[in-house]
Formats: sequence, structure tokens, C-alpha cells
Amino acid sequence: MRLFDGGRVPNARRVRVFLAEKGISVPLVPVDLGKMEHKSADFTERNPFQRVPVLELDDGTILTESVAICRYFEEIQPEPPLFGTGALGRARVEMWNRRIELELYSQGQAAFRHGHPGMANHEVPQIAQWAEVNRGRALGTLRLLNDHLAGHRYFAGDHYSIADITALVTIDFLKPARIAVPADLVHLARWHAECSARPSAQA
Repeated sequence: MRLFDGGRVPNARRVRVFLAEKGISVPLVPVDLGKMEHKSADFTERNPFQRVPVLELDDGTILTESVAICRYFEEIQPEPPLFGTGALGRARVEMWNRRIELELYSQGQAAFRHGHPGMANHEVPQIAQWAEVNRGRALGTLRLLNDHLAGHRYFAGDHYSIADITALVTIDFLKPARIAVPADLVHLARWHAECSARPSAQA
């Protein structure tokens, strides 16, 4: 088994943080996105969508998409549960994970891909106005997340989950996307400090 990894990009980091929380070690195969290694014929054969991460199992089976990879490891090693427990617990984790992906992550990604000079060869055409629109949208989403965390330790309740991992890697990704988290979002800051202090955050 080996994991084709893309360094600090959010989805690659999400899987590494998840594995660290599980205490699972998987050999990493670095994929240099700056050198367009994800566009190579060898990598494209594994994932025609040319995205990281990619998990290759011992028998050659390929899994792509970060949440799908995380779900695989959740099934083979259920403890600690990071997708929630019970019908309601799992639904809450799924709800918050999707909200963070569909809103904040998509906004941060659009701001980065359309606004960062280093992405000019990756996002063709770059549309600067779309980056600005999404920076504004991201600030609105951050306020909604802050309001939710006023009454909750973690996004899906009292237990750390993949929703928190998704939010952590996304919020850390906002810096290169040139989106500053407002200082008055104190509940989000409290949550971020707690999650960042977990050993897995260094994965």
C-alpha cells in the first residue's frame, strides 16, 4: 500500500491528518505539483482526473478522492471514529463536512486558483474578478462557522471528526489564497488553536 501525496495542498494534507489521528502509517510517494508530476502519463494512469491524493492498495486497486480514502481507513480501523457514531452522529459529521467543502473550501480554492500568480499555468483562464468574489464569500462563510462554534466545541458536537480536519486544512489554506480570517471571530480562533495543537495537525 502506498499514498501518492501532494504536499501541503488541502486534500493531501486532509488524508495525512486523518491517518495521524488513526495512528496509521502509509508509505508516501511525493508528487511535485509545481513540476506538473500529476500530469505525467504514469500518474494519469492511476488517476485520469490528475488530482492528489491517490491510494494504491497492495493488490493494485486505486482509490482517489480524499474523503473516499479516509472512509476506507475508517472501515478497516473504526477507532477512533472520525465519521461520527450512530445515525444522528454520522449525519451531523457528513452535514458539516459537506458544508465546509461546498462553501469555504470551494471559495478558498477559487480565490487561490484564480488569484495567485503561481497558478496561472494551472488555471486557464485565470479570472481575477472570480477570485475577489470568492474572497468576499469566504468571509461570510467564516462568520457563519464562528457563530456555530459559539455553542459547540467541534463542528459536529463534542467529538473531533473529519469535519474538523476539513475545516482545519481549509482555513490554513486561506493564507496562500490571500484571505485573512477576521480577528473578531473569537470562537473560530479558539477552535483553530485547539485543533492546531493536536499532534496530527503537523502531518
